[in-house]
Amino acid sequence: MSVKKISMSVFVFICLLLVMFLLKAYMGGQFHSVESLQEYVAKFGVFAPVILVLIQAMQVVIPVLPGFLGCAVGAVLFGSVGGFWCNYIGISLGSLVAFLLAKKYGIQLVQSIFPREKYEKYSEWAGKSRSYTVLLFLGMVLPLFPDDFFCYFSGLTKMKMKKFAIIILLGKPWCILAYSIAFAKLGGI
Repeated sequence: MSVKKISMSVFVFICLLLVMFLLKAYMGGQFHSVESLQEYVAKFGVFAPVILVLIQAMQVVIPVLPGFLGCAVGAVLFGSVGGFWCNYIGISLGSLVAFLLAKKYGIQLVQSIFPREKYEKYSEWAGKSRSYTVLLFLGMVLPLFPDDFFCYFSGLTKMKMKKFAIIILLGKPWCILAYSIAFAKLGGI
């Protein structure tokens, strides 16, 4: 077995463990409110920032909870700066993973995660758009844009990973920063 296959197998195994771990917490009611997620993350002590980064990455890959929930928890637990970095790193990593998963597994994966109507609506729109890249960037900057879907959807286009990564790294911080500052000032919801 090659090093690449072993690495991929280990990565898949770790992802599956993390998914099971987070799914168990989700089913146990740990992610139903900012307070319950905050208590859950705080239990990990010094590892809490790493756990928040992983939760934020997985919430993009497996979109079951809104990203702003993790942003709120990060800002409340770690302040606007610490919360921003945990959320930015996690959401950026998750976005890149979602893009790569869509590149590798195609339309079937995207349609198994999101409703077919949503896929058809946006594929028609993107097909007509001459400036998909600009619209994607603006969408990443703005709050309440369906980011998770567009990370997967972009993986189905001819867009290269490098271009997508630049869009994420330059576009995502603004919305996350706004959430981090707002939630840190509120001290919670």
